[in-house]
Amino acid sequence: MRGKTQEDRDLIEILDPVAETVGFEIVRLRLMGGAETRRLQIMAERPMQPDGSGGDMNVEDCAKLSRAVSEILDAADPISGEYTLEVSSPGVDRPLTRLKDFDDYAGLEVRIELDRVAEGRKRFKGELAGVEDGQVGLNIEGEDDTTVYFPFEWLVDAKLVLTDQLMKRGAEQRAARVAADGGDADEDDVAADGGDADEDDVAADGGDADEEDLGDDAEDEDFDLSESEED
Repeated sequence: MRGKTQEDRDLIEILDPVAETVGFEIVRLRLMGGAETRRLQIMAERPMQPDGSGGDMNVEDCAKLSRAVSEILDAADPISGEYTLEVSSPGVDRPLTRLKDFDDYAGLEVRIELDRVAEGRKRFKGELAGVEDGQVGLNIEGEDDTTVYFPFEWLVDAKLVLTDQLMKRGAEQRAARVAADGGDADEDDVAADGGDADEDDVAADGGDADEEDLGDDAEDEDFDLSESEED
């Protein structure tokens, strides 16, 4: 789920080591658009830590990863033609794209979509019940004492549902990060972690905030740092 096409997956293979070198993990990558002008969208985060910090990106983090990625892409030149690079945080109601995400966010509400019919449908909503033997557990909404497990390979889309519990967890993650950094939360942390967009966010996009199609649902980008590249 981190990459939708083979081209996405090839770019992830190139850029995963780059992100790890500068202290981040790629959550999702999409190369979008036609043959003339394309957009390379990278969603990334700091790795989750035992103290609860991680799972986020601020503006400086986005800039740091953008510079590192641009350097490698300029040298390797894996994308033909012109493109725009956008780096963003996952946001609070984030997509879940890796098996470990379903353990990290167990107990929270999620929507998932499968690539096949199971239990008479493809889309489910409920509370994450963690991972067992490579399968994702879900306590299905509206069905008491019903936990089903789906092979991770069946999932084509998964995203956390914005709830009070999730908002509280997001605030706790930001507090843990501030404590780990030894400082106070600033506007950059708020903007990158799901706060209201300000003029700097719009300027970085070069226009109005846009939405990216994720399966059947569109998702707001919290912050992206864009720069144009050309062959």
